[in-house]
Amino acid sequence: MSKLSDLPNIGKKLEEQLNEVGIETIEQLKEVGSKQAWLNIRAIDSSACINRLCALEGAIRGIRWHSLSEEVKRDLKAFYNTVTI
Repeated sequence: MSKLSDLPNIGKKLEEQLNEVGIETIEQLKEVGSKQAWLNIRAIDSSACINRLCALEGAIRGIRWHSLSEEVKRDLKAFYNTVTI
């Protein structure tokens, strides 16, 4: 079984946070999705920012978050803004 930290953008700290909110496998992360996973992390870490949200989306897609399309980045930013305002 692959570890979450095998995915792009997922370091030890983010992997630990995902585990803390009950996401322990790549399959679980994909099933939950980046937005819900980020919301779960934000509930335990108020410093969770837009970059972490993008990192989760990139991990699910198997790419560095910097390589997300502008459309995806806009969608994530709009979601982030609705949650953090």
